[in-house]
Amino acid sequence: MTNRYRPIVDVHVILTRGREILLSQRLGAYGAGMWHLPSGHLDEGESVEQAAIREAEEEIGVRIDPGDLRFVHVLHNRRPGEEPRIGFVFETARWWGEPTIREPDKCAKLAWFPRDMLPENLIPYPAALLRGYLEGTPFATRGWTRG
Repeated sequence: MTNRYRPIVDVHVILTRGREILLSQRLGAYGAGMWHLPSGHLDEGESVEQAAIREAEEEIGVRIDPGDLRFVHVLHNRRPGEEPRIGFVFETARWWGEPTIREPDKCAKLAWFPRDMLPENLIPYPAALLRGYLEGTPFATRGWTRG
């Protein structure tokens, strides 16, 4: 019998306003007080693009047209003691609605940051995703040995 490996698939959305990026400050157990991108897990039966659009609406109340969403990075991430993840990152400069906190049990605040002055207290996983995006690298791994 084969043991099949199935990592968690995450989607992350980068909203840009000129040279600024929208981040959310976390509440609760995961990364409390630290900054993160609007994100979530892929649901059964949906594409990563559909998940990104759904998560943006659920978390920050904005609607995104699929044609305005641009794939920018994917990261295969592993940390000791945690499930491995594959994080897909999408960017958009167009959406409908004003970003607002829609999950007050998970998010303390939203803020725009200049892309060259991001906060130091980013959660390491989204920090790696943002680094790949800002460097223009389409793919990266984190926490895996090479070769």
